[in-house]
Amino acid sequence: MTHRKDVRQPVFNEYLDSIHLIERLHRQFLEVVKGELDRLGVQDINNIQALILYNIGKDDLTVGELTNRGYYLGSNVSYNVRKMVENDYLAQERSTHDKRSVRVRASDKGLQLWTRLDDMFKRHADRMGSGAMNGHDLQQANAVLQRLERFWNSPGAYNSTPVAGTAA
Repeated sequence: MTHRKDVRQPVFNEYLDSIHLIERLHRQFLEVVKGELDRLGVQDINNIQALILYNIGKDDLTVGELTNRGYYLGSNVSYNVRKMVENDYLAQERSTHDKRSVRVRASDKGLQLWTRLDDMFKRHADRMGSGAMNGHDLQQANAVLQRLERFWNSPGAYNSTPVAGTAA
């Protein structure tokens, strides 16, 4: 999708560029994870599921807690958790306190993959530290992305006040 640059609105143009960059980076990162799964010969879990598994780590969580962490869309979490249970990456059990709630944790197979993914992230960090990016660069990038996240989570991001000259 190409947007015509409007020199009168530099913040608008930079905002759109940022959104597109975030989208591209997310897709590229998913390809990196897919490449690692392919390299490891893992074919019974996809890149999204691998990231959910990685974020569960050694915790014991409900599907609702996974969703509340803000990493995943609700309907997809249930489907992906079910697939990971079927492929023995996650173990699940009903909560003893709330029978409607199911708790999940990484199985032994899941913990083995978690370790391999953690190794990949460590390799990436080592390569970054000796290359063009360092910890300070990443801290600055994270600070900007966190401010953008706070903006999107603020009530003003959902302001439905019509703009002058447009239909309500």
